Amino acid sequence: MAHVAVVTDSASDIPSDTATAAGVTVVPLIVNFGEESFRTGTEISTDEFYRRLKAPNAPFPTTAAAAPGVFQQTFRQVLDGGADGVVCITVGGSLSATLQSAHVAAGMIGGGRVRTVDSQTASMSQGLLVLLAAELAAQGASVDEIVAAVERRIPDSRLYVVLETLEYLKRGGRISGTRAALGTMLSVKPIITIEEGIVESVDRVRTRAKARERLLELLTQRPVERAAVLHAMSPDIEQFADELAGRARLDRSAVSINVIGPSVAPHVGPGAYGAVVLTMPTGG
Repeated sequence: MAHVAVVTDSASDIPSDTATAAGVTVVPLIVNFGEESFRTGTEISTDEFYRRLKAPNAPFPTTAAAAPGVFQQTFRQVLDGGADGVVCITVGGSLSATLQSAHVAAGMIGGGRVRTVDSQTASMSQGLLVLLAAELAAQGASVDEIVAAVERRIPDSRLYVVLETLEYLKRGGRISGTRAALGTMLSVKPIITIEEGIVESVDRVRTRAKARERLLELLTQRPVERAAVLHAMSPDIEQFADELAGRARLDRSAVSINVIGPSVAPHVGPGAYGAVVLTMPTGG
């Protein structure tokens, strides 16, 4: 039976123990604090990242893709380890240069042994697709079968996040300073999503309670197959996971709680929270 290796990047926010258990190899992306650069998950822990993020006068963190050579080395390692082929599912190509790095590395390997997939999303929205690919690989599916299955499910993956503050959108250049100040005065809680690789605003809700209710509405518009809660050190996250499981009619044990890691958190800021759902297949 052919063995297909599944590779992704750290923007997927898959916990390391989950990735190991699923047989997924994670390529670390880069987070920068001023002149200091770290490979996420290996050179800086999530706890250390948030400590730096919240430190007074801390430089605004930025992120960068892994170099093609890092992906090439990873692909060679899994192929040398016995894989017959590789499926690499990356953070959205419109969000990061990561997909391009992986694509270049696949060309370096040659022979069509590595296929790259643009998840068109990030965090555990990407992560659930990766874990789906790993399940198919464990069942003996081929590279082509895995790629086709993942691409078919991309439209069923939905991510919604409530931002605690507009500051990080402002710093990232997505909104003006005036709009950020106004939003703060009005206690506006923006809800964002990712549509075909582009970050979009879904709603702006005045209070945290109303934002939470709107978030649950958005996440359960369609029947839910899988769900994962995301947060950037947000309080009451266990209660939110309980509420989501109930509304989505899922067993609570099946709804994981995942910290938004250093590859994604600089774009949403501390306190952000939300979830990703993989809805029942379109037309299924």
